Amino acid sequence: MTLEIKTSNVEPIRQNYAYIERRFGSKPATRYQEVSFDVQAETNFHYRPLWKPEKTLNDKTHTALQMQDWYAFKDPRQFYYGTYVQHRARLQDTAESNFAFFEKRQLAEHLSDEVKAKVIECLLPFRHVEQTANLHMMSGSAYGYGTVLTQACIYAAMDHLGIAQYISRIGLALDGNSGDSLQQAKQAWMQHPAWQGLRRLCEESLTEQDYFKLFLLQNLVIDSFVTELVYQQFDQWLVTQNARDLAMLTEFMKDTLGDLRKWSDTVIKTAAAESDHNKQLLNEWFTQSLAQVKAVFTPWATAALTADAVDQAEQAVIERAKKLGLQPELANA
Repeated sequence: MTLEIKTSNVEPIRQNYAYIERRFGSKPATRYQEVSFDVQAETNFHYRPLWKPEKTLNDKTHTALQMQDWYAFKDPRQFYYGTYVQHRARLQDTAESNFAFFEKRQLAEHLSDEVKAKVIECLLPFRHVEQTANLHMMSGSAYGYGTVLTQACIYAAMDHLGIAQYISRIGLALDGNSGDSLQQAKQAWMQHPAWQGLRRLCEESLTEQDYFKLFLLQNLVIDSFVTELVYQQFDQWLVTQNARDLAMLTEFMKDTLGDLRKWSDTVIKTAAAESDHNKQLLNEWFTQSLAQVKAVFTPWATAALTADAVDQAEQAVIERAKKLGLQPELANA
């Protein structure tokens, strides 16, 4: 007796959802496409926001920027919640391993008192800057238009919160988990002259109503200055002071900011290429933000590095902006 097993293929009636088919055609969609495109509500709202009654929910006019298709801000990383969490979990595993190695080998004991004091005074207060960055990106998530942008903004907000927490962990690693270093860093943030301009910018920026202006301020300007000054030049200073072990503890910050740059560069480049109106607006915002951020970072750079360190950071930001299609000099014309 023989048993013959036959198989048959069942063709699906539909390849994807209707809203996906309208945008991408009748073909299988990726999970990123399914959860990111055209899922934000556009009609049939029951009320206006009580805190902004002149606006509707999911209002496109929360920014002066204009787009024909707000879903053009595709995330090149194609992060949705699942892929984002998996990627960041790998970074966190590496960071936790680095901190465990640092503490197990008691590497903090090999640092000089001068280095520890400078790290507490010049690095740890950046946790307050990162907390402000968290709120900046929360603004993009709350008032942005199009899920491809708003979901990426909330991920970026969580990234900055994670960076703030790991900066705090550096302080705890230096003081044996007593928390004394964090108290000293808070006093520096509140009173040291090198921080007062940056603290003022952080506080005043939280009153900005245009979320895309905040997006550019944070992702293109502030993050670029932080990357260049803190995680490159200050990191190099630590190497010269026989404190290269601290580089293990800032690896998460560098990797995360580098990953955020891949996404934010695409968003800004897409916005600038949309129209002359957008490009002129972005140029004006960039020129204004660059002058502000350079001015507030100058006292910090003078105290932590050298007076001309901030000029190198400024040039790096300008070169990055030009690659994105911006022409800062036109805003001054």
